[in-house]
Amino acid sequence: MQRQTLVEFSVKHPRLVLVIAAALTAAALALFPGMKADTNPKNMLPPDSAVRVWNAEVDGTFGLYEDMLVVGVVNEAGVVNPGTLARIARITEAAARIKGVARSDVAGFTTITNVTASAGTLRVAPLMGRPPETPEELEAFRKDLFGNPLYAGRVISRDGKTTAIYIPLEKGANGKAVADELRGIVRAEGGPEEYYVAGDPVARDTFGSIMFKLMAKFSPIAGAIMFVAVLVMFRSLVLACSMMAVAMISVVWSMGLLIGLGYPVHIMSSMAPVFLMAIATDSIHIFNEFSFRRKEAPDRRTAIIETMHAVARPVKFTALATAAGFGVLVFMSIIPVKVFGVTIAFGTVALRLLSFSFIPAVLMLTRDKKAGPEADAPGRGPGAFLRSLSAIGALRPRATVAAVIVLMAVSAIGVTRIVVNNNMVEWFKKDSDVRRSDAAINSALGGTSLAYIVASSDKEEYMKTPEAMRYIEGLQRRLETLEAVGKTNSVVDYVKRINLVLHDNDPHFDAVPGSKEEIGQYLFLFGMSAKPSDLDNVIDPSFTKANVWVQLKTWDVRAMREVMKTTEVYMAANPGAIVLKPAGTAYFNLVWNDEVLWDMLKGFIIALVAVFVILTFNFRSIGWAALGYAPLLFTILLIYGAVGYAGKDFDMPISVLSCLSLGMAVDFSIHYIARFKERLASMEGGGDVVAALLWTAERPGRGIARNAILFGAAFSVMLFAPLTPYVTVGAFIVAMMTLSALFTMVLLPALIVLFGKRLVKGNIRLS
Repeated sequence: MQRQTLVEFSVKHPRLVLVIAAALTAAALALFPGMKADTNPKNMLPPDSAVRVWNAEVDGTFGLYEDMLVVGVVNEAGVVNPGTLARIARITEAAARIKGVARSDVAGFTTITNVTASAGTLRVAPLMGRPPETPEELEAFRKDLFGNPLYAGRVISRDGKTTAIYIPLEKGANGKAVADELRGIVRAEGGPEEYYVAGDPVARDTFGSIMFKLMAKFSPIAGAIMFVAVLVMFRSLVLACSMMAVAMISVVWSMGLLIGLGYPVHIMSSMAPVFLMAIATDSIHIFNEFSFRRKEAPDRRTAIIETMHAVARPVKFTALATAAGFGVLVFMSIIPVKVFGVTIAFGTVALRLLSFSFIPAVLMLTRDKKAGPEADAPGRGPGAFLRSLSAIGALRPRATVAAVIVLMAVSAIGVTRIVVNNNMVEWFKKDSDVRRSDAAINSALGGTSLAYIVASSDKEEYMKTPEAMRYIEGLQRRLETLEAVGKTNSVVDYVKRINLVLHDNDPHFDAVPGSKEEIGQYLFLFGMSAKPSDLDNVIDPSFTKANVWVQLKTWDVRAMREVMKTTEVYMAANPGAIVLKPAGTAYFNLVWNDEVLWDMLKGFIIALVAVFVILTFNFRSIGWAALGYAPLLFTILLIYGAVGYAGKDFDMPISVLSCLSLGMAVDFSIHYIARFKERLASMEGGGDVVAALLWTAERPGRGIARNAILFGAAFSVMLFAPLTPYVTVGAFIVAMMTLSALFTMVLLPALIVLFGKRLVKGNIRLS
């Protein structure tokens, strides 16, 4: 009754409704200047989360920086030549002057510590004080560079063709901005070298920059596609404009709510505008029915009232199903996940409110005498095609269901092959600068992904003992056997290096010294001459904690998981006074990956239950709810089976789509069943199930087909995005809409024919 009153009010006062909508939209737009972006994965978890607290503690203990960039320099003829070394020196110095760079801790040839000895005296100095100019100086530099195992795989590749400059960033620095300045610096240098800039902050902040551009570009493009599609479908400028207006208003209201509440736009919520643009296509069912009613009703007002009466219930419950699919995210633990869920759920409710107010008002004001194309010729056109689709299921129900069951069994096998993983660098396409740079540096050096293994002991100054040093060394050697680990460094490497050079490079002394006193003396001598960070980064002042640096050649969370598993096995096999615990960016990425993905999976399961409850309430029957659920389940199973067979990781974009797929894939069956039952009840002399099914396919089914086409078209724009999550979303949604529409039109009639007698009361026939 309330909904009817809203429609009647809108029909009676159409101009007032439009003025109210415009005022609310203007108020929401006024909030847009306060929009902020946050693409830092660390902020996906609350500040008091265990991993963030622990990482902050480790950073403070060892004087570490949260973020680090890597500049790779490649010369196929070898980097050890006067020209390349001079350019590296200038690049290193210029990089240190960039705003946001931690100048004192930039590590390259001119700044990295070199440990040597002369006449029994330890000498600690930069590896390259100045670029060598004479052949003798060049040869001496080459000897120091390749003779020190600390450098191999870290600042120089084993073939001598690649070197790296490690550039730590101060807190709050923008990785993309620094990377852009670095690219300008290396371009100015020129030369035969190739330069690459990589690292987590580059990928993260570049993604954020592109994300905002895509959000601003794709929303209007999706709107334009919808506009043209509706115009072609209904040949009505008014309907096309109203569809686009409803979509854009919902986007503005939803994003305005997000901004007004003080939340930044995260990676997930950046997709909200395109999602809402596509969800708005459900209004196509109103336009579809109105295109028929306008020709049948005596006047426009009656046509609008009858249209809304016919589609009100399915439109309402499709909105509830979609809102529920996202609304359950409010109960998750990750703040951006909650914000994303609230944004889409609010936008969906706003869309339905506009469907029962704004759209009737616009329809009332239009002067179009027709709101759709002429009727199809008998046996021809879209209606005939849709009728033939449903006839497949209605006339051959057992064969149809059997074929679907076989397909589902094959898909189920594919689902078992799905791997849960996330890799932010792979969110860029293979030919992107971010992806190419990361691959180039990882292939030649230790790796751009950094993790730490913190060794702790309750024993006083235990990390200075030979036992602790050998324990850490054993861990390093074990980790270095892993394919993804390119390089490890620890205090042990410094101690062994000092022991070696103080004994005239005798290989016998390339080992951990035999006493705690000797180790303590070496660390004292090194600390007196080296940069403070050299020692601080690997051992704490109380000598109860040591830090093992682990460079990984991939940002796959599976790599860090393997490091952790290997560490746990090593600790179990070597019990003692040391406890090992992971930390660092790679560790954080694994934790937030798991928490976000499993949070979304939990939300998906809850949403499954919520959607079924909504269907049961809508149809007032568990049996009808089960039938309406079937296209949804089969669509999801088929898509995720394809994901498994394709070898596509179950990552964050895929997990986000899980909840969307619930709400949207079930919409079609709600419309189909509601209109079928309505038609069956209106038939004289008892219902003819097959005839009612074919009518449903031909008339309301046209709205389903139009909705699927329009929804898929709006999302297809994302297939051309430079970021793979957007491509994934586009492909996923196009597939989901196509399959859910197909299952609704073919499988649902087969199920209704097979189980119809148990669900439909009264005299029914199967013609």
